[in-house]
Amino acid sequence: MKLGARIFKTGIAVALALFLAALFQFPSPSFAGISAVFAMQPTIYRSYLSLIEQVQANVIGALFAIAAVFILGRDPLVVGLTLMIVIALCLKMRLESSTISVALVTVIAIMEYTDRQFIQFAAIRFLTMMLGIFAAFVVNLIFLPPKYEKKVYEKISEETEAILKWIRLHKQQAADHHHLKEEIETRHEEMTKLEHLYFMYKEERTYFRRQRFQKSRKLVLYRQMIAAADRALSVLKWLHRLENEFSRLPAELRQAVCLHLGCLLDYHEQLLLKFIHKAKPLPHSRRAEEIHHQRERLTSAFYADGQPPGDYRLFSLIGAIMDYGDRLEHLDKLIDSFHHYHYDDTLEKELGKSAGGRS
Repeated sequence: MKLGARIFKTGIAVALALFLAALFQFPSPSFAGISAVFAMQPTIYRSYLSLIEQVQANVIGALFAIAAVFILGRDPLVVGLTLMIVIALCLKMRLESSTISVALVTVIAIMEYTDRQFIQFAAIRFLTMMLGIFAAFVVNLIFLPPKYEKKVYEKISEETEAILKWIRLHKQQAADHHHLKEEIETRHEEMTKLEHLYFMYKEERTYFRRQRFQKSRKLVLYRQMIAAADRALSVLKWLHRLENEFSRLPAELRQAVCLHLGCLLDYHEQLLLKFIHKAKPLPHSRRAEEIHHQRERLTSAFYADGQPPGDYRLFSLIGAIMDYGDRLEHLDKLIDSFHHYHYDDTLEKELGKSAGGRS
């Protein structure tokens, strides 16, 4: 089992919340720990948004709890009715589910009191909950800030490598049909996770103008890398779907498809390494000429007898391959443009550290 940074930060936030609650001599410090658990978020930006939302939710919960006690009393039915009202209001404000949970805990924590000094007790409980929220925010801000760029690039490389491996196996007619079907489904699921990581990275905020401009370019680059991997997966899907039809193609056309795919797969791998300065860039003219030559050969073989093969679905396969090539060429231009205006070896160093740590 892998223990991630968020697990450690949650533990630290709870410990800090409990320590501060004990330091200020708040009764029931466990409520601070509970609110710290709900307040922990995967990114600093989300933590900031969560802080604002949870302050609002806690104020709402505290006000409704106090009003309900003064007007209707502390009957269990009153507590339930108050919870329903708070939930409805929080949903109307489109607050997150974890934020609503904190508001409900605040309501219950305040309405359980039976002594006369109710306002004082309610204020202490409210401050206890807020203490946990602020503790989580401080921990998320200071300790182990997430580095989603490294995670995004590693995930892109991992998924691309897996997809290209199966395309190569299929070219060699060595891929098992049923295993490949399962692998395609797995890759679709992993691409969804990759999209989630990308949005986590997108949410990270930069505080300097130069960094903002650089990150905006990186976002475009990573989006194009994901799109290229997705097009490669589309090619793999069509190769799997048309496995029998592909094996019955004329030898010249089948060879042209394999050669063109081989060229694109090598190109794709080189681009990922080129981005982190681990591969020598080929001149655009040379690479474009090579791809154009392979594309012409594929087109000529496709219309060898003056008309395309009988199965119309082969158009989808050829179209997917062409689209894949276009994506790679566009990605190459974006990488060159980024390297021209920015030199950032931070990612390269981070990858080097992680590789060194694994060795």
